Amino acid sequence: MRLPIPTHLVSTRLVSITLALAAFGLAAGSAHAFTPAGQDIVYDVNGEAFEGYLASAEGEARGSVLIIHDWDGLDDYERQRADMLAEQGYDAFAVDLYGQGNRPQEVEKKRTETARLYEDRERMRALTLAGLAEARAQGSAEASVLMGYCFGGAVVLELARSGEAESVHGYASFHGGLATPEGQQWPEDVGPILIAHGGADSAIPMSQVATLAEELEAAEAIYEIQVYSGAPHAFTVFGSDAYRERADAKSWAAFLELLEEAL
Repeated sequence: MRLPIPTHLVSTRLVSITLALAAFGLAAGSAHAFTPAGQDIVYDVNGEAFEGYLASAEGEARGSVLIIHDWDGLDDYERQRADMLAEQGYDAFAVDLYGQGNRPQEVEKKRTETARLYEDRERMRALTLAGLAEARAQGSAEASVLMGYCFGGAVVLELARSGEAESVHGYASFHGGLATPEGQQWPEDVGPILIAHGGADSAIPMSQVATLAEELEAAEAIYEIQVYSGAPHAFTVFGSDAYRERADAKSWAAFLELLEEAL
């Protein structure tokens, strides 16, 4: 006979998922009416101007999160995610990897901007680290987790493999590129990693998921890979045809759990 589980033993993860589902019903419906609560921050990297977005937690922060944008560049999507994290008690800074005012709209221009960084990974890492430094200069908590969407997810894994980021305690990729470039490998002391992947993602094949798992196992990394049935590429993007509320809510709950454990 199965005994009922006492209510005081209900896992915090189940509670997080329940709250996330409720919150995402509101977030998805209000995506087009979003009003930023934080502030845009212009900063300089080697003479180039960049514009990030800072959302600070009220009171003492539980830690900080660096958000890396998708191939559109930083826009209200990342701002909304930053505000959501600030509401959870974390300082959040959405980094800019393209440059102030560079927010491509056409597909070819988006491809050009991402290709520029994929082909110059030293610049990719340097700009990400500069954004992290700016977040801390603006008062964000030192202990950090890096997270990114699509292109940003690939950047997160680039930083994780490099080991160049200091005081970073975890990494999360949402429907991001997962392939490890030739010549790179995973360090043995990388922080915990969360991979949120759509089972119906035609852009990032499941073969990349399997290969990444093998690489992380070989490195003895702490990682979790979640695959959401029926979720296509970009399943977290509010208001898009690809948006899947169930997958978005579950991946967000898993991310909050990572933050709780890492920070």
